[in-house]
Amino acid sequence: MIPLHILRENPESVVSGLAIKNFDAKDLIARIILLDDKRKSTQNQMDDGLAEANRLAKEIGHLFKNGETELANQKKERTATLKEETNQLSVSLQQIENELNEAIVILPNLPHSSVPPGRLPTDNEIIYSEGELPALPENSIPHWELATKYNIISFELGSKVTGAGFPFYIGKGAKLQRALINFFLEEAISAGYTEYQPPLMVNEASGFGTGQLPDKEGQMYHATADNLYLIPTAEVPITNLYRNTIQKHTDLPIKNVAYSSCFRREAGSYGKDVRGLNRLHQFDKVEIVQVQPPQDSYTALEEMKNHVAGILRKLNLPFRILRLCGGDMSFASALTYDFEVYSAAQDKWLEVSSVSNFESFQANRMKLRYKDENGKTSLAHTLNGSALALPRIVAALLENNQSPEGIHIPAALSAFTGFDIIS
Repeated sequence: MIPLHILRENPESVVSGLAIKNFDAKDLIARIILLDDKRKSTQNQMDDGLAEANRLAKEIGHLFKNGETELANQKKERTATLKEETNQLSVSLQQIENELNEAIVILPNLPHSSVPPGRLPTDNEIIYSEGELPALPENSIPHWELATKYNIISFELGSKVTGAGFPFYIGKGAKLQRALINFFLEEAISAGYTEYQPPLMVNEASGFGTGQLPDKEGQMYHATADNLYLIPTAEVPITNLYRNTIQKHTDLPIKNVAYSSCFRREAGSYGKDVRGLNRLHQFDKVEIVQVQPPQDSYTALEEMKNHVAGILRKLNLPFRILRLCGGDMSFASALTYDFEVYSAAQDKWLEVSSVSNFESFQANRMKLRYKDENGKTSLAHTLNGSALALPRIVAALLENNQSPEGIHIPAALSAFTGFDIIS
């Protein structure tokens, strides 16, 4: 959430900044400032009324004590009127504050100065590329056909039991999933992250805190009877561990990692680009989350970016890193790097990770603060990254490593699978 004082002090710069995200904020910011003026005016009227009522209460006591009953009763009538007026002002103030908050939370985060303009994924900047594209043997097939050939993933059984986008993993396919999760977790733990196993459902306050609500409400599975939401990523419960807290500067940085299943409705998704593992409603992911003092957050972002690159390197997957344009960034992000791996049988690049700095946007929504060495309390910065999401990693591993003998497992992973080929 953009702090109100920034909207008031620099409305033009906020409008131009959000235009990079293709968000027209001019009218909304004008309305927010108008509501804030109204809030201040109403608050002042209420404060004046309460102050007068307090003054009259003291006067009434003295008047009764001095026998001036008639004047005391007149002032009591005025006190009753003031009470009614301040009660009405209190109701109005609450309504204005609700409208103000509802307007502010619609605004996305301001983008970092390095974010390029653009509306589409084709406007993203490729900033790094590594690895040779694999040359596949003749008659190579995409991962959904490999999954059937080796009986390691069943999309049909998932559709039967639940619906499209909920596959079953079978035999070595299931073990490959478990191996990847353990591999990713161990990589993060070795890099200094503390492992958590989070709940798979969160309350509304948690969804609001990290910016999924109200922005992505339509993409989240909602258990309406209990008003709980299935998590779209472990970022939500892990970051919300620190909601409404003040951290000591000696406790920062905070570095956490969590494996979880993730749930996304992905409304409107269809066609060849979502076939097989390319897009699912339920999938597994290992997430890294950091809480940093503002001056260190972009150094931390580079460290997280390098961490993800190191994992892909160990898996021998060709990858590239993109700096997302304004129109392709998330609601809450200030700067996002996407990682894509090359899927040989599909001849396309698949997104497998986003690493983002949210600066103070999430922290302001969830009141996550820290005290610096001088005792000053400020908003912290939050960051998160996929390290990594499994489905498209699995797709690329299956397709890129297929051979007439079977699907070869990278050496770094075979220690976790217990086998080096799927045949």
